[in-house]
Amino acid sequence: MTYCVALLLDQGLVLASDTRTNAGVDHVAVFPKMNVFEVRGERVITLMSAGNLAITQAVINRLRDAIKRDDGEHLHNVANLFDAARLIGEQLRVVYELDNEHLKNHNTEFNASILVGGQIKGEAPRLFSIYAAGNFIEASQETPYFQIGETKYGKPIIDRVVSHDSDIMEVVKCVLISFDSTIRSNISVAPPIDILIYRSDSLHADCKQRITEHDAYYASIRQGWSDGLRQVFAGLPNPDWC
Repeated sequence: MTYCVALLLDQGLVLASDTRTNAGVDHVAVFPKMNVFEVRGERVITLMSAGNLAITQAVINRLRDAIKRDDGEHLHNVANLFDAARLIGEQLRVVYELDNEHLKNHNTEFNASILVGGQIKGEAPRLFSIYAAGNFIEASQETPYFQIGETKYGKPIIDRVVSHDSDIMEVVKCVLISFDSTIRSNISVAPPIDILIYRSDSLHADCKQRITEHDAYYASIRQGWSDGLRQVFAGLPNPDWC
């Protein structure tokens, strides 16, 4: 399992993912879930994936191979983000056709989901959530964020704090608290956390950070959030029912 969240804001995009792919008593695996496709000054397209790692890695590899071959449509030449989402969905369907029967023979479901966000010159930043079937939906001002993977623990803080016009650095702070809430409640999500802050019209992924559990800022807001919750809780009145 994993946790990925992407938010579409007036100021740009915030995208974050953990790096844990397996958890258990005797095995923990770490792989990046965030992949950036960039032509500086012309486009930035970022993918984050959850689900079966073999499936999502196959999709990413096929997308990168298409760029290398450069003999058709690929992420470095599609006209807009909608076409990028469509292309990624098509690659998911190709991998499904190749692998699904084999997965069934081993009692394994075809499980994959991908968030894709970014900007291509000539249009505003956009954000899409792509399902295992290859179909997808787009974020809007009313629904400015998507989550995939282990979503339930980190959702309440985002719902309470974030809107489309939120300040981008305030959203980064909220995202890290969302990850802390998830990590505290689910062993299948863990640091390091990859986070990309993309400001509209920069057309360059120049602010990407990998945050470990020992990162000073992350540690400070984790502690501050825990202390603040305790203080607020202690200040709430007790019920007077009995």
